[in-house]
Amino acid sequence: MATAVKVSDELVEKARIKSKVYKRSIAGQIEYWAKIGQLIEDNPDLPLPFIQNILEGKEQIKAGQGTPYVFGEGE
Repeated sequence: MATAVKVSDELVEKARIKSKVYKRSIAGQIEYWAKIGQLIEDNPDLPLPFIQNILEGKEQIKAGQGTPYVFGEGE
């Protein structure tokens, strides 16, 4: 369910620019930033590039590229 949220014009303008670079909608860009922010708060010891690599890997697995790592396998 979508919910309307008021955000600053400055945030929208920054999202507009980034959304063009990454081929996302403005709302999609703000949602991405919110998701990254939530992940960083939940995992403060992990650097941002590491979190981004994990998200990229998850999408690659969903797209059928590669295989997921299963802990304990191959030992």
